[in-house]
Amino acid sequence: MLFWIFAAVLTAAVLLLIVPPLLRTAGSAQAPDREEFDREVYRDQLDELERDRARGLINDAQAEAARAEIARRMLATAEKTAATGGGAVTPRSARLLAVLLALVLPVGALAVYGTVGRPDLPAQPLASRNIEQERGGPPKSVLAAMDKLKAQLAENPSDIQGWLILGQAYAKMGRNAEAADALRHAVALNRDDVEVQGLFAETLVSANDGMVPEEAVAAFDAVLAKEPKDPRARFFAALARFQAGDQQGALDRWSALMADSPADAPWVPVVRDQIREAAVALNLDPAKVTPQPLPPEQKEQAAQGQPGGQQAAPNAQGNGAASAQGNAQGNGAGQDEMIRGMVANLAVRLDADPSDVDGWLKLARSYGVLGDTAKALDAARKARERAPNRADVQIAYANAVLQTQPRNETPKPLPEEATAALRLALKAEPDNKDALWLLGLDAMMSGRKDEAAAHWGKLIAQFKPSDPEYTLLKGRLDALKAGG
Repeated sequence: MLFWIFAAVLTAAVLLLIVPPLLRTAGSAQAPDREEFDREVYRDQLDELERDRARGLINDAQAEAARAEIARRMLATAEKTAATGGGAVTPRSARLLAVLLALVLPVGALAVYGTVGRPDLPAQPLASRNIEQERGGPPKSVLAAMDKLKAQLAENPSDIQGWLILGQAYAKMGRNAEAADALRHAVALNRDDVEVQGLFAETLVSANDGMVPEEAVAAFDAVLAKEPKDPRARFFAALARFQAGDQQGALDRWSALMADSPADAPWVPVVRDQIREAAVALNLDPAKVTPQPLPPEQKEQAAQGQPGGQQAAPNAQGNGAASAQGNAQGNGAGQDEMIRGMVANLAVRLDADPSDVDGWLKLARSYGVLGDTAKALDAARKARERAPNRADVQIAYANAVLQTQPRNETPKPLPEEATAALRLALKAEPDNKDALWLLGLDAMMSGRKDEAAAHWGKLIAQFKPSDPEYTLLKGRLDALKAGG
């Protein structure tokens, strides 16, 4: 009823604005119209003309000319009156128009509403409406399920599957920053899963408007350490170098990816555009530095179980590593030789100038990507010998040691060589996050709960309660206090 009352009041208000002026026009039937007023003025002008001629102010010829002009104007006024029927609005027509408007407006409004409206739709109070869904957002049931999942994860932060589901849900909603926070928890729980690492890293890129942050670079490097041919990780690793100003390094990596990709791979046009941009930045001819991709038949062979499996696009949400290995079987030998040649050149340069600590770190990472863990450890050791007081060097050496260890299903304490390097890193930089985390993990797995709590207590102090790292560390600390 409220709607109908409002509609009736609104209709009446509109009619009150329109009808009364028409009725006033109808009631003033004796009011002179504009043409009658003009004719009266012209008559006064004729009388004034005769008085001027009688006083000798004008001669007969002038009086006759003026009289002819006034007569012409009077005639024009009479013709206009005849054409309009004697007036713009007669009293009768005004009344008729007022009655028609009073009837047509409400009846017409009802007819339109009955055709396109929903008179049978029940009232919807604002509190019961899903405004977010009306704006294209997810249903309330989805949001409620996500809230329930977040509550469960707060109680059980070690549920990696829950963090993955939450992160993917946020990503589908376009809330990339929250998706990255959820996936960061999943990565922390299982750093060996290249699928999770790649998804987390790509979500970080989306959350940073296409820029590849350091955290994403580390995640992509972790993927490449296990799957050197993963196309997504290779693409973004090159993009990170390009954004950091290393156009030549980016060009080399994109060219290598292009040479490994089937011609009809969905990311080939994107890679070709990036090669062109890097070449222009280096004042090179893009046509000369863009390699030809593999024949498209490679993908058809993959469907038959032959070398050249299908790969995922660099920006896909899935993992393209396994299929990239298929292409590596067909063309990987030559590509590996090229990469190894570049690494060998870096090694030769470092032999000539062994004081380049950053160069040794880069060589260690390169050998790690190639899977030569022994050479990676040797390069990291040389960097450590030259800069033992640098925390990042000690962390790199500890990581190189860990890469040489076999994968175990059951977590074990870290090797003493790695923990010694981590302690030196902590001595050089007492707040180093990597050292505090790994030393706390080693202490927990060794049963030294107080030591683990001390390391993680220093680490959690570096985060805000709203940070996902804070939630993860708090869960670990609470588990330690509970005896877990």
